Amino acid sequence: MKFGHFDDSRKEYVINTPKTPYPWINYLGNQGFFSLISNTAGGYSFYMDARLRRITRYRYNNVPLDMGGRYFYINDNGTVWNPGWSPVKTELDEYECRHGMGYTIIEGKKNGLKAEVTFFVPQDYDGEVQQVVLTNESSEAKEFALFSMAEWCLWDAQDDCTNFQRNFSTGRVEIEGSTIYHVTEYRDRRNHYAFYTVNDEIDGYDTDRDAFLGSIYNGWDNPETVKAGKASNSFADGWSPIASHYKKITLAPGESKTLIYILGYAENPQDKKFASEKPADLLTREAWVLNKEKAYAMIDKYNTPEKVAAGLEELRTTWENLLSIYKVDTPDDKVNRMVNIWNQYQCMVTFNLSRSASYFESGIGRGMGFRDSNQDILGFVHQIPDRARARLIDIASTQLSDGGCYHQYQPLTKKGNADIGGDFSDDPLWMIMSVAAYIKETGDWGILDANVPFDDDPEGKHTMLEHLNVSFYHIVNNLGPHGLPLAMRADWNDCINLSCFSDTPGESFQTYTNPKFKAEGGYSKIAESVFVAALFTYTGPAYVGILEHLGKTEEAAKAQAEIDKMKKNTMESAFDGEWFLRAYDANGEKMGSHECEEGKIFIEPQGFAVMSEIGKDVGADIKTLDSIDKYLNCEYGLVLNNPAFTKYYIQYGEISTYPGGYKENAGIFTHNNAWIICAEAYAGRGEKAFEYYSKIAPAFTEETSDIHKTEPYVYGQMIGGKDAKNFGQGKNSWLTGTAAWNMVAISQYILGIKPEFDGLRVDPSIPSAWDGFKVVRKFRGDTYEIEIKNPDHICKGVKKLTVDGNEIEGCIVPVAGDGNTHKVEVLLG
Repeated sequence: MKFGHFDDSRKEYVINTPKTPYPWINYLGNQGFFSLISNTAGGYSFYMDARLRRITRYRYNNVPLDMGGRYFYINDNGTVWNPGWSPVKTELDEYECRHGMGYTIIEGKKNGLKAEVTFFVPQDYDGEVQQVVLTNESSEAKEFALFSMAEWCLWDAQDDCTNFQRNFSTGRVEIEGSTIYHVTEYRDRRNHYAFYTVNDEIDGYDTDRDAFLGSIYNGWDNPETVKAGKASNSFADGWSPIASHYKKITLAPGESKTLIYILGYAENPQDKKFASEKPADLLTREAWVLNKEKAYAMIDKYNTPEKVAAGLEELRTTWENLLSIYKVDTPDDKVNRMVNIWNQYQCMVTFNLSRSASYFESGIGRGMGFRDSNQDILGFVHQIPDRARARLIDIASTQLSDGGCYHQYQPLTKKGNADIGGDFSDDPLWMIMSVAAYIKETGDWGILDANVPFDDDPEGKHTMLEHLNVSFYHIVNNLGPHGLPLAMRADWNDCINLSCFSDTPGESFQTYTNPKFKAEGGYSKIAESVFVAALFTYTGPAYVGILEHLGKTEEAAKAQAEIDKMKKNTMESAFDGEWFLRAYDANGEKMGSHECEEGKIFIEPQGFAVMSEIGKDVGADIKTLDSIDKYLNCEYGLVLNNPAFTKYYIQYGEISTYPGGYKENAGIFTHNNAWIICAEAYAGRGEKAFEYYSKIAPAFTEETSDIHKTEPYVYGQMIGGKDAKNFGQGKNSWLTGTAAWNMVAISQYILGIKPEFDGLRVDPSIPSAWDGFKVVRKFRGDTYEIEIKNPDHICKGVKKLTVDGNEIEGCIVPVAGDGNTHKVEVLLG
């Protein structure tokens, strides 16, 4: 069942009913100011950090769901309604929501009145612009009242939702003309404020939530002020401050009125926090006056429809440019839709926010992930390489000098999150992968010489190359009894906790140190990760390639010897006959083996082991891929493990706490599905690669939106597996490494256009039914128009490759470096 449709020409998803199975959201903002907005205008805004600079309040885990947002209420002669249906939920005559690239348009109609609201965050702007166009489509004049509403969060989102005894006494506002300012704590320690304004004179306002609602027992669906058709002109004094503008509007038949609201954030230098004079129309209870110069400038920038139109056009142009770097024309419209629009769009969102703020991540408990952000770079580095470079330096700066890492850091402070800690065994390897991806995309070898401190040596002079070195050898220097990497805290799957042994409710599986291992540094020196071993052998060659390019041949040979040794150890100690083990636990026993009662096979190590060609000479790759198909494949994708765990295994930890089919316990974890897609394509099995791809790519699952529940235009982290009661139900949409890895899977492995250190590899692995396809790829200043022809209908194999009519050997198109467009023709056979 569908609840909308794709409009590819406008790069939008169009939702035709407000009653979607779950709130379907969009992200506004691409730099410092961000907003989440649902199809009914729910959501919230923040600056940089969703915890420390939360601007508007939102209630997670609430019933009814999605309460809190930026709402417009209309009282049309006693009929109260919202353009987005919620929260009043008056049935609309017509409704439509269009989620586009960085903007959302919500339109509602009731009793001959149409309200269209466009929400977006302009480029290089710390505010959300909301343009409201009201049109009288009836044959008679209309008089009605319009109310805006935004509820301020008291800055620190965690403190805001826990410290009531203090916070109910701190709220402060100022009102000047049509602008309501949120200035809580500004007098003392803060230098930032927020504001909500409209570009017209208002007939009233409310800044006190209780006054606006009329009773503490009223909800957003029943505000007394709106029902009464008139604001109460309340002035917040502690408790919960809001910002609501009230305006009386009269429209003749066919007449329209446009109003522009701006929800903004601004900071002042410490020596310029206060204004010297008090404006005549200022309403305040304070002796001091806020310096509003930055707010005035922000308001002036988008205070007319013409300025808003220009801002929207700039945003659209920005996205057209970003999406023009990699464009495909394949026989499958759904592939084109994902690659050309939605997958790349989601990659940008995950780059901006890592895993911090979605409808499944509160923005409170997590910052930017070390492994997460490094993986995200793989999917978007072609779009904004300059920002990727800056992000890599930020991430590397939270690394420790022994190669270990803080698992997360806060984007506002760029400091490691000590509450989560480190010793996640896979973290360092992802940085090797992301730095290599950046160099392959840009040819910028200079990043290796960039001065990048270590977290435990912030004043030291260190290079990015040093960071790669300690990352590589952090694995080599932490091996277990079988010569495989120690699992440490966790090894990408944070729910496999081989050092935890927790038997007490509330203990963190990721940070709890079992006394048994305290003397060993907090984790077992026996528990080993086969996944990290496979990841090491997949990632290590990039490090070797960097060293060889730099002429460091001895160091390269030394590193390659470690990779070869790891391959040997993995094949000897971790190949289970038909697939690779998952791990050795802290008791030295196998995990993910046919010898196990449950959890006999896991998805994680298999893809990287196949692409590293571990045991390929004895057919381990094909045996492994066939086993995945046999045991893990199901209708909606590949489950993470099989059989699901039905009891708690204290030696495994959190993974065995979930009901079967959910999350890491045999759920369809779409992030690691991509690794198998890559592996199947690498092995030349394009049919199977495409089968797995199409099972989880959102555009292919749109028809089952009623089952899937989450947005049909972006990936989620997981889908309920075959053991789950809700088989096929999606969760944790938007902020997931699935976005980046599936972009890699489709663009670099199936379509086969892959940057390398010395050029652009073209080596597709496609369904044999395809006659071919076309790609436009901008790469290092040149544009390559690539046409792949498949007359023999094979899956993989380049028979001939020409560049501008000249045949070249192999599959790598050399870098032209002349800034021109080049024709590349590839014949498969």
